[in-house]
Amino acid sequence: MEIMLLLLLPLVVWAIIIYNKLVRDKNRVLASWSDIDVQLKRRHDLIPKLVDAVQAYSHYEQSTLDHITHLRSAAAATTTPGERERLESGLSEQVRSLLLIAEAYPDLKAGDQYLDLLRQLSDVENHIQYARRYYNGAVRNLNVRIDSFPDLLVARFFRFHPAAFFELESTVEVDPPEVR
Repeated sequence: MEIMLLLLLPLVVWAIIIYNKLVRDKNRVLASWSDIDVQLKRRHDLIPKLVDAVQAYSHYEQSTLDHITHLRSAAAATTTPGERERLESGLSEQVRSLLLIAEAYPDLKAGDQYLDLLRQLSDVENHIQYARRYYNGAVRNLNVRIDSFPDLLVARFFRFHPAAFFELESTVEVDPPEVR
């Protein structure tokens, strides 16, 4: 009986260590998703201001402005990374369109409010990219641990699931606005 206990003790200790590492990695993924969410909310707060600034100069582009408002609301209401990624990518595309519309209005491009909003948007986009990279690194670590032997034995027993990566094309990465 004592020999059996001595043989099982290392196995139990190993399972506890693996479980704790899985919990740590899962919590890193959750914390890093929270960082992304904070930055996306900052961007969502800037978008109405940018829309208002452009709207004052371009009354005939209402469909673009309405679409941005709709995507912003839908993105704010979802919590899953996959759906959020899809909506945020669409929102990024519409913000790019909005910035292109603004190019047609020299008075708008020269306005202090518009330039300040572009600076803030650029800053938020950079923070989103940093948070996304950290999140994806945490997801990669968790997913590798869940899929690697012998950790996968503990992961499957305790029903750990792989997390989804978050790929978001930045408005600034694709077509950075000129900030003077």
